[in-house]
Amino acid sequence: MSDQLALSPDAHALPAKPEARPARPFFSSGPCAKRPGWSLSALEGALLGRSHRSAEGREKIRDVIDRSHALLGIPADWRVAVVPASDTGAVEMVLWAIAGARGIDVLSFESFSATWAHDLRSVLALDDVRVLEAPYGALPDLEAVDWSRDVVLTWNGTTAGVCVPADIAIPADRAGLVICDATSAAFAMDLPWDRLDVVTWSWQKALGGEAAHGMLALSPSAVARLEAAALRPLPKVFRLTSKGKLNEAIFRGDTINTPSMLCVEDALDSLAWAERVGGLPGLIDRVRANFAVLSNWVERADWIDFLAADPRTRSTTSVCLKIVAPWFAALDQATQTKAAKRIATLVADEGAGFDLGAHRDAPAGLRVWAGATVETADIEALLPWLDWAHEVARAEFAA
Repeated sequence: MSDQLALSPDAHALPAKPEARPARPFFSSGPCAKRPGWSLSALEGALLGRSHRSAEGREKIRDVIDRSHALLGIPADWRVAVVPASDTGAVEMVLWAIAGARGIDVLSFESFSATWAHDLRSVLALDDVRVLEAPYGALPDLEAVDWSRDVVLTWNGTTAGVCVPADIAIPADRAGLVICDATSAAFAMDLPWDRLDVVTWSWQKALGGEAAHGMLALSPSAVARLEAAALRPLPKVFRLTSKGKLNEAIFRGDTINTPSMLCVEDALDSLAWAERVGGLPGLIDRVRANFAVLSNWVERADWIDFLAADPRTRSTTSVCLKIVAPWFAALDQATQTKAAKRIATLVADEGAGFDLGAHRDAPAGLRVWAGATVETADIEALLPWLDWAHEVARAEFAA
């Protein structure tokens, strides 16, 4: 147990509560913490009561596109757009538009990647889908991926705390397209853009923006695939082409449907903050500092461990943790779930950390968002509360 926890002299009494609390106790993995210093005043410039198709509306949306393009280091010949329905909508519109032109491999190792696998195999019902699976905490065998096929991969498994390693060997001369769900990685990790073809993310993750809007980036190869053939009828919110050609207007600020201009203004505020803290390198440095604090705590605490077993694949943003204390292991699965939720609830009830529970589909445990909008000092202040809550839960649940 962490040496930061102040224990009562009475070995049978509950531990004393820590004294300090995080200044911003927001650790949700989505929607994530707003950027430091954010307030409603950041939205004062929002284009309210005006059309998003007005010159001013298009200019603001183009500004989001252009600044995202620059901050992420996306190649100049890629197209970037704001699309409906968050990252989920961005992934789905691409799968429905291009999946099935050739065989497809999909990596399934947590809830969202499992959704893409299910949709390809059971909803789109494609004939040639290979699902490469792994349990929570692990990645599928990357050596088994056939890069001559299309490949769908989630770069950072938000619900499993598992991340694709930076040195993944994606060939430059691959025949298929690599479709990358990067919603918990964009603005927090380096992405190998020259080895990807479709990349999606949302404002609500690493930038702490508001929800419901996704972003989509397409390589020239992805654009060529979209224009090659219409594989199936598509609903309006999925249509990226018109008369067999890419609808270029979507990538210049003409959104498919009506966006929230409040959310657009918030995205611009987040991007401006990201530029102030040093762009992508500055954001990555903040993430690494947060993860280092968590790693040091896990190393010295005897009741908690990373869900991701391999250090190379541990997410530095959505940090998923498993409880390894003997008292917890002795519980049945249903009681383990209750005990883990109790730890998260105890901390929340004290106002020391919110939304710390594992995802509903993941093994019982805890999850801490450590993205760039979270201050390192707040993670440092959170950890003694987790130690305290563990001791309280042990007293309640241990036989």
